[in-house]
Amino acid sequence: MAAVLLALVSAFLFGAMTVALRVALRAHPEAETGAVATTAVALLVVAVGAVVEPGTGELARPRELAVFALAGLLAPGVSQMLFTLAIRDAGSSRASVVVGTAPLFAATLAIALLGEPLEWPLAVGAVLVVVAGALLVGEQVRPEHFRLVGLAYAVAATVLFSSRDVLVRWYGEDAELASVEAAAAALAAGWLVMLAWAAVRRRGRLREELLRPALLRFAPAGVFFGFSYLLLFEAYYRGKVTVVSPLVATESLWAVLLSAALLRRSELVGARVLLGAALVVSGGVLIGAHR
Repeated sequence: MAAVLLALVSAFLFGAMTVALRVALRAHPEAETGAVATTAVALLVVAVGAVVEPGTGELARPRELAVFALAGLLAPGVSQMLFTLAIRDAGSSRASVVVGTAPLFAATLAIALLGEPLEWPLAVGAVLVVVAGALLVGEQVRPEHFRLVGLAYAVAATVLFSSRDVLVRWYGEDAELASVEAAAAALAAGWLVMLAWAAVRRRGRLREELLRPALLRFAPAGVFFGFSYLLLFEAYYRGKVTVVSPLVATESLWAVLLSAALLRRSELVGARVLLGAALVVSGGVLIGAHR
């Protein structure tokens, strides 16, 4: 029950982060700089959590640090950069619907790499997810800022999210690091990746951009992201991927509902987007419950 509650709260906070990030990007559209700023705040939140909730006291093994650093390289490392680009180009609601397909990608990885069988509930869930994608691609009315490449960024980010989740759950059972310590290690590694990427992309402008007062606009998104990440790791430490992943995937529904409530004019959340979010969540729950 604890894993279920943690996963649901993490999903809500991730959805809130998505909307807060979209608001910040409207005023400061440099996605790379925004991703670095958002994750820096999230890392601060996780670091405070590590102080408030001391870990096991055991000396971290190099292998453990390497595994969780690898998880951080995948997500939030490269994936958060792609997700920020997706939000900038496709909007918070549409990018979140795509990210909600994570259980399908996780199941596909399990079938391809772990030999899990393909049975009818998974196939039905996959169909629901595909229909949701078709609804998004076939939209006739979209926001002015929408670019189709944003959905491609979201798909790539989703694959990395799914890979991270499988890795954390696979190794979390035997890890001596506490969940908060593991989250801090992964987030720190991910932030370093973003910083390096942003330094290359923004070149000499990154330092100046990070010192702008406008970067404070990303602080709310960073706070939501940090707490979501903490709860996500705790959920995976306590529950199975097959339980936690579908619940975390409900972030797409939260993001769409929050976008409709707070960004109605700029996001143009219509029936297709709402239906797509509902289908994605339904398909994800069906896939996760069966597996």
